[in-house]
Amino acid sequence: MTSPFVSDPRKFYQVQDPPPGAAVEPTQLEIEQGFAAGKNPDPLPKIFQPLKLREYTTKNRFFVSPMCMYSSQDGYATDFHLSHYSQFAIRGAGLILVEATGVLPEGRITPNCLGIWKDDHIDGLKRIASHLHKYGVVAGIQIAHSGRKGSTIPLQLYGTRDSLRVAADEGGWPDNVYAPSAQAYDENHYKPKEMTKKQIADVQQAFVDAAVRAEKAGFDLLELHSAHGYLLHEFNSPLSNRRTDEYGGSFENRTRMLLEIVRKVRAVWPKKKPLFVRVSATDWVEGGWDIDDTVALAKILVNEGVDLMGCSTAGNDPRQQIPLGPSYQVKFATKVKENVPGMLAAAVGIITESKQASDIIESEKADAVSIARQFLRNPSFVLSTAHDLNVNIKWNNQYERGKLKTKYSFF
Repeated sequence: MTSPFVSDPRKFYQVQDPPPGAAVEPTQLEIEQGFAAGKNPDPLPKIFQPLKLREYTTKNRFFVSPMCMYSSQDGYATDFHLSHYSQFAIRGAGLILVEATGVLPEGRITPNCLGIWKDDHIDGLKRIASHLHKYGVVAGIQIAHSGRKGSTIPLQLYGTRDSLRVAADEGGWPDNVYAPSAQAYDENHYKPKEMTKKQIADVQQAFVDAAVRAEKAGFDLLELHSAHGYLLHEFNSPLSNRRTDEYGGSFENRTRMLLEIVRKVRAVWPKKKPLFVRVSATDWVEGGWDIDDTVALAKILVNEGVDLMGCSTAGNDPRQQIPLGPSYQVKFATKVKENVPGMLAAAVGIITESKQASDIIESEKADAVSIARQFLRNPSFVLSTAHDLNVNIKWNNQYERGKLKTKYSFF
């Protein structure tokens, strides 16, 4: 397809059709020149097959997981964010989730986290979503509230000071850290205030308002962050929720906050657009939230319009004992996928190798792989996986001359 004429040449872009990352049959010339070993496998490896998400379809099963970049001031998206997310789009990712974005100023983890609590944030986020669309990406954003883990230093500063706390004169909000219960994560975090009913209502409305702004910014999907010890996870887990009202105690009461937010967000989020929820499937602490709770929650959420559960773990209690290793969290996505009809599941956690990622999807342990640090190490992970699996995929137009070869030639 030829690129469109634009009245302002500064807005010119090349149409990518098919988009980078989509599996395409190689031409005979490409085979002869060594750009492909031969025709694509039949059937195509599932990781390079599309995934239907309501009225959207990803070109492959590679998701870029939301990763905090701590590169914002007052919540605004910058040129860094545009560059950061564009690199994955250019190199073939099927779905990209913008990092945890605070629904309120005090809902950020650090003073340098992205925000979506005011309309002024929309333009910067819209610029990102619009650019991702040019490469055939399903563009999503994760909206979040940090809860008791807020007003802390960016990851880059870990180890440089005695505490993770950020004081008011450094841009923090020590007097406005709140959570389900007045219980600090540990001595390095502020002790939160227990949330009032009004604060609960205000936070729920903030998630709704953020969803409306995300739609105005042009995002295709929304993910609610209910993992890693942040506010919604704090409500779910009995380790961090000691309330005695209707938002604490029983499983039904502890999950009420998330469920009410899901219902309110789904009411304003267009029906054609997918809604994801990221959870920590277990606290890795005896007596805490576990996989049985996660499956029970997924059975509720699937009937409330949630399309996919991202299955991470941990982050809510310093006593956690995590058995780190390749694919260590995949089993949780599998458990959700096998026990909750209609709920898609994304696997995360130390997925670093081409065959490993492909086998997860091929064996139907998950519907997608949500990759984080491996994309930071290798933004071309989709392209290199295709090469390793002998699958010919489209490279973006401008980079095609650098396409990996299966044999040497002068072309």
